[in-house]
Amino acid sequence: MTGEIAHRRVVVHGRVQGVYFRATTRARALERGLAGWVRNRPDGTVEAAFEGPLAAVEALVRFCATGPAGAAVTSVEVHAEPPQGLHGFALRG
Repeated sequence: MTGEIAHRRVVVHGRVQGVYFRATTRARALERGLAGWVRNRPDGTVEAAFEGPLAAVEALVRFCATGPAGAAVTSVEVHAEPPQGLHGFALRG
């Protein structure tokens, strides 16, 4: 690992609310030592931001393409953004 810090914001489409997507994403982020947040959006999507070592961030982005059991992901938007110095991992609304 190069030590490069990455920040990705994702928007996950499909049946992704009410299937523990946020809780599972948070647990996996904490397992990988990532900072950021995840939230349900009013339009039925889930949005998240991941920040930390590039390989760990990319692994969590890949997880979002399938999600937890019960999810039916149809697409994932991935936005590379500059690191923001995030700490901890929050569940938002």
